[in-house]
Amino acid sequence: MHGSARSRLSEELHTSSQPDKSLRAPAGNRSREVRMAEDIQTKLQNYRTAPFDARFPNQNQTRNCWSNYMDFHRCQKALDAKGVDNAPCDWYKRVYTSLCPIGWVEKWDEQREAGTFPGKI
Repeated sequence: MHGSARSRLSEELHTSSQPDKSLRAPAGNRSREVRMAEDIQTKLQNYRTAPFDARFPNQNQTRNCWSNYMDFHRCQKALDAKGVDNAPCDWYKRVYTSLCPIGWVEKWDEQREAGTFPGKI
């Protein structure tokens, strides 16, 4: 890929994964949690595919897949324990479903249900 095509692609990926700042909730009397939930909803609406994650700069996205799968289930567990809506966790699910092969996710889900999952959730 040539330099100009690469920079256009990078710019498209960067802008498509960033929420529109004009859609954010005003800072008036709304709580921080409400604003954060609205920001997450905005991100989910603008979501196309997994955005670039600087922790995983290489072409192989296996660790990125694993991390987002784990983050989703940890997020769900933590928010369920607090009795809070776990909608903010949906971001992780959308990323891991975009990155991970379906067979891996099905296997991990079966392992979690059987109590043999190797990860620490």
